[in-house]
Amino acid sequence: MLKKLLATVALVAMTTTSALADITLVVPQKPGAGTTVWTEIVAKQLEPFLGEKIKIKLIPGARDIPGVNKWHNEMRDMDDHFMVTHGGNGVSFLADKVDYNYAEYESIGLMNLNIIAAHRTDADKNKPSFSSGSGMVPEAFAMTLLICGPDKSVDEYIACFKDNVTWVKGMKGSERRLAFKRGELSGTRENPAAFKKHAQPVIDAGDAELWFHHGILDAANAKHNDDPNYPGYQLEILFEKKWGVAPSGEFYDAYKLVKSFRDGLQKAIWANKGNPNAEKVRVALAKMAKDPAAVAAIQKKVGNYEWLIGPAGDEQRDTLMTFITEDALKNLVRFNVEALELKAIYKEDLIK
Repeated sequence: MLKKLLATVALVAMTTTSALADITLVVPQKPGAGTTVWTEIVAKQLEPFLGEKIKIKLIPGARDIPGVNKWHNEMRDMDDHFMVTHGGNGVSFLADKVDYNYAEYESIGLMNLNIIAAHRTDADKNKPSFSSGSGMVPEAFAMTLLICGPDKSVDEYIACFKDNVTWVKGMKGSERRLAFKRGELSGTRENPAAFKKHAQPVIDAGDAELWFHHGILDAANAKHNDDPNYPGYQLEILFEKKWGVAPSGEFYDAYKLVKSFRDGLQKAIWANKGNPNAEKVRVALAKMAKDPAAVAAIQKKVGNYEWLIGPAGDEQRDTLMTFITEDALKNLVRFNVEALELKAIYKEDLIK
């Protein structure tokens, strides 16, 4: 009888341990997409420090919104489920109807990333062709500024974009990358890991070159710094070199807002507030971020980018919320709707 009781207790303990042993990272994308690849890279290095298996659950959908909404509505109270979001989710948070709200979560960690654009060497940068999409909004702002120059109204920037940029709709990521490789699109952009995989080979073949990037967000000082992985190609540096003055004005303010939310939240891992497993995962991530071998493995595929872990990630999110102004948000919506023909709504509740 005692043996049966002990066996039962042991079985229950094993079952309970097994149920708690794995954590799941929910990713709002399909296999091979940029954030999926990033999550796979990080999860592989994080597992040994966590001492538990990490499962990756992919929930793709239009503009990568459904997966985040599903976690917010159905999974965030599951203590073993954590959400991975990317910059496009940050853009959608500003001007799309979404269920999720970053203010309701606590940060496990985020990587302060950048997005890099490339352009074909056989095409005119002042007449680019580029794939449409809500995640491409900061690139549309950046190329408009570079092409059209300073001292223009928002109306004039919208007209200039329409006159000079071929904004191609309906392409999936794989189609966009193939079109750029073939020369059917003159421009493309990627996160650092995807840039190394998809754009860099075209550059190495002599068919493309670096175009611009948005810089690394320094939220505490409300500015972006040049990316040491791609020095000299930050939008602000290129703009001043070409036009002789620094970018400024209402259109530039809208650009700063959208690129800050897109790149400042580019790759982030979130837990629901009060998740009892959150601290354990944060501690493991902090150890991984200081381990030379793990850091080298991640940097090889992603580049050298800073981790903001736990409270530092929460502080960055809170600072980003202070960047939202009525004029910048309204002009972001206008450019989305009138120039890019994207669905966008003005969310008055975001104005503090």
